[in-house]
Amino acid sequence: MKHQKYPTRRGLLRGAGAVGIGTLLTGASSRHDESGAAAGSAWTFLMEGNRRWSGDRPLHPHDDAALRHSLVWSQHPRAIVFTCIDSRVPPEYLFDAGNGDLMDVRTAAHTLDPMVAESVAYGPVELRTPLVVVLGHQHCGAVTLAWNTLDCGGDAAGFDRLVEHLAPAYEASLDAVGDPVDAMIRAHTRLTVGNLRALPALAALAEARELAIVGAYYSLETGVVERI
Repeated sequence: MKHQKYPTRRGLLRGAGAVGIGTLLTGASSRHDESGAAAGSAWTFLMEGNRRWSGDRPLHPHDDAALRHSLVWSQHPRAIVFTCIDSRVPPEYLFDAGNGDLMDVRTAAHTLDPMVAESVAYGPVELRTPLVVVLGHQHCGAVTLAWNTLDCGGDAAGFDRLVEHLAPAYEASLDAVGDPVDAMIRAHTRLTVGNLRALPALAALAEARELAIVGAYYSLETGVVERI
């Protein structure tokens, strides 16, 4: 297989528009949606669970047979969690949630394409789930791979599409202070939130105050989820 070559950091700066960065940044700057009481309640539910998880006192709720049977014909998840495929970031664990509480959508570095976008939208549109959380995380391997490829220039080793998806976050984080990979992770989370807010179906729900879409960051070291 012939792999695509990527320019150096300086070359990327000269040709930043070539990978669709304008579209993504336009989405990221869209108006912040306002959440209603249901979204606030869902966020509180997640944060209470995360405090139990990070404090090493999880309850592992909603795992009994009676609850399982009650979900046979319907589901009412509290939130959609759009996050990475990383094995260290299982939403039901880090939010100390159980069966039926969350609807998870996972891709490498929560990269978004049309099919994934429809998967994220299914909960809010069809089930009236009031909250979407885009969850980035510390030491993301996919972002690290993309950063190394884009910053040093060279071969994406078969992950060309992934690197292209993450290039706007690299560009958006070039002037950040501190760990450049961590800055890219946070930038990518914000861009993903913006792209979801720009989807017509989700934008309409947000306008009606029936949906909130927020970004968050999970620390592998502390177990804590923070809003970003």
